[in-house]
Amino acid sequence: MKNTVADNILAFLSSKTVMTIIIIVLSIIIIFLVYKNIDSIKAPVDFKKEKTKREKQVIQKLKDIRASQLIYKSIHNEFAPTFDTLIDFVKNDSLPIIFSKYLEGDTIYSETIKTIIGWISVTDSLFPESKIKNRHNFSLDNISVIPFTDGENFKLEAGTIIKGNLTVHVFECSALFTSILKGMDEQMVFNMVTKMKQLEQFPGLKVGSMTEPSIDGNWEY
Repeated sequence: MKNTVADNILAFLSSKTVMTIIIIVLSIIIIFLVYKNIDSIKAPVDFKKEKTKREKQVIQKLKDIRASQLIYKSIHNEFAPTFDTLIDFVKNDSLPIIFSKYLEGDTIYSETIKTIIGWISVTDSLFPESKIKNRHNFSLDNISVIPFTDGENFKLEAGTIIKGNLTVHVFECSALFTSILKGMDEQMVFNMVTKMKQLEQFPGLKVGSMTEPSIDGNWEY
């Protein structure tokens, strides 16, 4: 009886139909494992590609903000403390167009006569049409908004520090990677930010500094 049952089981397992089912199941398992392996390789590549794309747009905005702040300081001798102040300045203020010439007889060109011959809007000076025509949806009104965040603003600070017995005006504008990379793989973002903190690096992108007289961006060094 036992031999009969065993023989029946062996016969069943060796039947063409069962073998076909086993092959199909094993094939599905193999395809799944191959897919997971490919995905595990592809995911970091896709993450890096999307991160680079987002960083490029954020950096461009930080460069715009820096350029606006430098023009603001050239007029007001300080940096704008808020985006409302900075945007209003860029949209509504003007810069003098100055003509300079050396004094007649000044052979060493040590003195010049400067004359204002006109005015140009800050907007046209910083963001002429030729410069922004290829930038998708460029608008001064949203210069404060971090790309890919559905309206979250950059953090903007301005003030003074003492450096070498001198009072120096400074500003800093920043965005965290947790904001810049919003909607991307949370574990990868967490791992990246954690590593940067361990290395005592700023976990995001920023320009300027509230502790040093610098207007550099942290992507520039």
